[in-house]
Amino acid sequence: MAQARPSMQDLIRQRTRAGFVGRVAERSLFRANFDTHPHDEGHRFRFHVHGNAGVGKTFLLREWEQIAREQGALTAYVDDSSGSVPEVMARISRQFAAQGRRLKELDRTLAAHDERRHEAELAALAALDAREEDAGPSVGGRVVARAGMVALGMVPVVGPLAGMLDPGELAGGVDRFRESVLARFRDHEDARLVLAPEQVLTPVLLRELSDAATSTPWIVLFLDTYERTAPYLDHWLHDTMTTDRHGAMPATAVVVTAGQRPLDTALWGGLRDFVTDVPLSPFTEAEARGLLAGKGVTAEPVVEEVLRLTGGLPVLVSTLAESRPADPDDVGDPSATAVERFLKWERDPARRAAALSCALPRWLDADVFRAVTDCPQDQLEPLYAWLRSMPFVAGSGGGRLRYHDVVRAPMLRAERSRSPRGWAERQRRLARTFGGWREETGADGDEPWTDETWRALRLAEVYHLLCAGERDALPRALRDFVQACEAGAGVAAQWARVLVDAGQDADVAAVAGWGTELTAALDAAGIVTALGLLLRRAVLDAPTQARARVVRGDELRGQAAYAQALAEYDRAVALDPELAVAYRQRAGIRRELGDYDAAIADLDRAVALEPDNSWYVALRGEHHRLARHDDEAVRDLSEGIRLDPANEFAWASRGATHERRGDLDAALLDLGRALDLKPDYAWALARRARVWRALGDPRRQLADLDHALTANPDWPWARCERGDALRAAGRDEEAVADFDRALSLDPAYTSAYASRGASLANLGHHMEALADLNRAVELRPGYVWALCRRAVLFAAMGRLTEARTDVESVRELDSGALERFSDTDRAVLGAVLAG
Repeated sequence: MAQARPSMQDLIRQRTRAGFVGRVAERSLFRANFDTHPHDEGHRFRFHVHGNAGVGKTFLLREWEQIAREQGALTAYVDDSSGSVPEVMARISRQFAAQGRRLKELDRTLAAHDERRHEAELAALAALDAREEDAGPSVGGRVVARAGMVALGMVPVVGPLAGMLDPGELAGGVDRFRESVLARFRDHEDARLVLAPEQVLTPVLLRELSDAATSTPWIVLFLDTYERTAPYLDHWLHDTMTTDRHGAMPATAVVVTAGQRPLDTALWGGLRDFVTDVPLSPFTEAEARGLLAGKGVTAEPVVEEVLRLTGGLPVLVSTLAESRPADPDDVGDPSATAVERFLKWERDPARRAAALSCALPRWLDADVFRAVTDCPQDQLEPLYAWLRSMPFVAGSGGGRLRYHDVVRAPMLRAERSRSPRGWAERQRRLARTFGGWREETGADGDEPWTDETWRALRLAEVYHLLCAGERDALPRALRDFVQACEAGAGVAAQWARVLVDAGQDADVAAVAGWGTELTAALDAAGIVTALGLLLRRAVLDAPTQARARVVRGDELRGQAAYAQALAEYDRAVALDPELAVAYRQRAGIRRELGDYDAAIADLDRAVALEPDNSWYVALRGEHHRLARHDDEAVRDLSEGIRLDPANEFAWASRGATHERRGDLDAALLDLGRALDLKPDYAWALARRARVWRALGDPRRQLADLDHALTANPDWPWARCERGDALRAAGRDEEAVADFDRALSLDPAYTSAYASRGASLANLGHHMEALADLNRAVELRPGYVWALCRRAVLFAAMGRLTEARTDVESVRELDSGALERFSDTDRAVLGAVLAG
């Protein structure tokens, strides 16, 4: 890859870091790692820098990043401005692209993740297998995964959540939930992208890193402010670096983390041979003196004053050194802060004023700088360039700058104390500025919370309103917290954090207290608990309470806690009878609990409130299809298509309805249209495969099932469908492989046992076949098809009494079942009865 010409920013950074003094041992340690081959036992794959705020962790990481670049490394730097693993990956991808290495597959998958996440709130429910609709619960339905991680094809894990669930729900609810997840997101990969995006995205990231490693000597990822990001990054990073769960990490990759706390020894303690721990302390006196001398500050009285004021904190030493004081001058008020004193040494009043003004916002870019700085237009650019060069100002990603907390906090205290009224007015002005920019995004319509830019501006607006002490700022922020929870745990954590920051920066204990408690609730038990705290303690209007109840219900539903979720939706409807989304979500729970009539009644109400919402209309049509109200289903699905002709789900659901009614031509047209809109729509492909089967076209049937499984290889139902098609084509060995895979994904998949038993019987493996058929009948005692297959197998094995017993059971359960079998099977069973 050709070396790109340096940009202006590169040259500025090079000139700035030319004066970097100190941390000689740490720089040498990191540089030496590039001279050690990854196969060498001395090579380290991870460095963890830790120490108190202001000790210079970010400075050191930025210096290390430059060292890595000098070694030809591809690098990325991420801090807590990214609130989730997918956001971290997106930041890495953008920075790699800026260095000439695009991660195209990762970008496509991230875009799909964003799209599916946004669609999730509107996606309709669908049934996967008509044969299973009236079946009883499987044993697999007795297990649930931890919150937010129940997904089709994953082996669930029983955790603390299990104590929340009713035994009846465990027996019957999770099977329906498994079906609804797949249908809700239309195919398994969509479900995983929403419910467990790390599982989909991480293998893609690792493949991209491995490809990049073929053309660059090193890849180095820097993860700063790890005390804030570790809750969602630490376990993911451990899995990615130490297990094969997501694929192979290239050996030439190095990960650097930096935070206030040491590594979690319970997680990383056994990996000391691969991780270097780098504790940072304040500069020694010699290091501080060296840095000052490098900036030309050598007068002993001045040096002693700097040492006394800073305590050796690198960020303060560097900042004071930048002003190059020649005389300590008048010491002034002994209670004055270090920041006030170093600004005193800044002779330019415009720079001094800009430094103080720009401490007010949590982050800066050129636009924010212009909004907050009162100076002539011709001074803006030089002032901004000066501020960017200051040691206490660092990049935080996305072109934004951020003051170091050690410097910003005393600046804010100084400004607040100097003029409380002026402080409040400047905060209100900034709130108006961010609010105006937010409105300009045009995202204030139906779904603004899905727009990242809108959220960032809203967050800044809320922060400044809180700092200004506006009377309704805290209630407004708490109402926003409900919407933030609806947008996801990462967004909710950002909102809780802004309450902490505003409370501390404005010295308002009530605001900081709310932020601290909400953060603790999110960290300990998630959104359900945090919203519970809000509902108990905050004064919220009825519509906000109703919305909070809906979000709690959604979270509980995702945990398969159906009774609790239903109770939340009931409360939401009682609080706000006009909240359409509450009826829509309650319909989903009622359907999952088997109450189709009540579900349809809820959707009637949702559609009455929002008659032009194509998803609500299509969702009601799907519920009618599941309830076998075919005429009503076609009516609603047709209306959904009229309202939104690009709604591929409505086309697919109507096609499935036509297929069940026997109108195969109409089914092909509708399913084809759905696949035109979304070519990898696995559910539509599997449904169209059934149409091809009914038309006697096994080649096309298998082609569609192959395509569906290419899109979703871990979809048990499609595996079983293809296994049945292969068995019908006489390809029983291949069929058994598909049934094996289906059962590895869902060990309680009843029909997969029956189907595998039938194929094993065809292959002459009678005892194995009998074990599978016995298991199917054990899981579902009234399973007619499995009883018929077992009767035929018993007859072939000469166990006529047992064959006769199964035949009699079939007759009692379904008198016409025997007539639907092949002539050969009917002859065998007839002989059994005659005997």
